[in-house]
Amino acid sequence: MRIIKIIAILFLLYVAIVGVFESLLGYYQPSPDGTLVITTTNIDGEQADRVLARIISNEKLYVAANHWPRAWFHQAQENPNVSVTVGTQTKHYTAVTVSPEEFARVNAEHALPTVFRILTGFPPRYILRLADKD
Repeated sequence: MRIIKIIAILFLLYVAIVGVFESLLGYYQPSPDGTLVITTTNIDGEQADRVLARIISNEKLYVAANHWPRAWFHQAQENPNVSVTVGTQTKHYTAVTVSPEEFARVNAEHALPTVFRILTGFPPRYILRLADKD
């Protein structure tokens, strides 16, 4: 019985660490050179911004849902007309769900570090290609 309590405490501690890490990322919204801001629109017409890492593969632009909070991803699937801001330049794109083959290639080229996966609680990764509309 004691071992079950220890495992439960360790599990809850891990969940708390993941929650704190994800919350801090969401709050501070890091913005190094390799990021962009995607603007999505929900079904009520409300727009939301999210800072994401830029992924370039075969001269195409991709973004990935690498965390548990992923409302932006679902909004982009429901309404694929998105805006992307890099620095001071904003462009319009169509968010396209990638094929399994394209996902495997991009995911392999831009694999997430193990420490990052641990700190985010091993969320499933989803990738969208941003097709240029301008």
